[in-house]
Amino acid sequence: MLAKQLNDTVYLADPTIFVDKGTYYLYGTSGDEGFLVYTSKDLKNWIKKAENNGYALKKGESFGSKGFWAPQVFKRGNIYYMAYTADEQIAIAQSKSPLGPFKQKNLKAISGSGKQIDPFVFTDTNGKNYLYHVKLINGNRIYVSELKSDFSDIIPQTAKECLSGTKLWENTAKTDWPVTEGPTIIKKDKLYYLFYSANDFRNPDYAVGYAISKSPTGPWIKYEGSPIISRKLLKFNGTGHGDFFTDENGTLQYVFHTHHNNHKVSPRATAVIKAGFVKDENGIYQMQVDPGSFRFLMQGIN
Repeated sequence: MLAKQLNDTVYLADPTIFVDKGTYYLYGTSGDEGFLVYTSKDLKNWIKKAENNGYALKKGESFGSKGFWAPQVFKRGNIYYMAYTADEQIAIAQSKSPLGPFKQKNLKAISGSGKQIDPFVFTDTNGKNYLYHVKLINGNRIYVSELKSDFSDIIPQTAKECLSGTKLWENTAKTDWPVTEGPTIIKKDKLYYLFYSANDFRNPDYAVGYAISKSPTGPWIKYEGSPIISRKLLKFNGTGHGDFFTDENGTLQYVFHTHHNNHKVSPRATAVIKAGFVKDENGIYQMQVDPGSFRFLMQGIN
């Protein structure tokens, strides 16, 4: 049967959409039991996976006991990988299907000191792998480390800080713990674009900006037009922490979350907005989003 629309928004925070063989797979922060997955053929009706209570990754089958946050799914060869946060550490699990189950043979987190969250795995055009992530050191700071070719761990002593919250828009509450998090990388015209969210996620001013570098490890120059996604633009509080994907029409889109409404933070609602690179007067590509395309994702039923 065709999916019928339900008047019910999808509530996944820190979302990501992975596209595979004509199907869109949506994952996000789902609670302390693992990661739910929804599928869609049209980006309009989202169906929760029927098996395993809807989970693509279930607690006990991979690292972590609580705090399952911010997943990213990617494919290399015939293997699907999920990089994610649990217990304020980062782990990478494997599956034969984007629906899961994502598992580890040995339940372990990647190496690194202190608390590490919000992974994003990027493979450069030369085949080298990088893990962008957040370390909690006098604020939420974005770092990059080189990854081993089999994604089993980072390469020791390669961690390097990318950026932290230093701009006014990145710390509107003027706290002593500035937050930059939720990194996503796109390479365009030999430049690297690091998209990130700033401010505490509970802050109405949670928003998305980016920085540019000639190298995957920096140095990074913050775009002066940031934030590019914000409550000022969309009239919804808490707009941020998402990921880019390209739809079946070749259009770049960004999936992210907002506050439940402008009076309540959680459960956070999942939304998408169309985006694209446009050259500025200096011939440098800048990212722009289309506010008119902003919409929340809705659940459907079979």
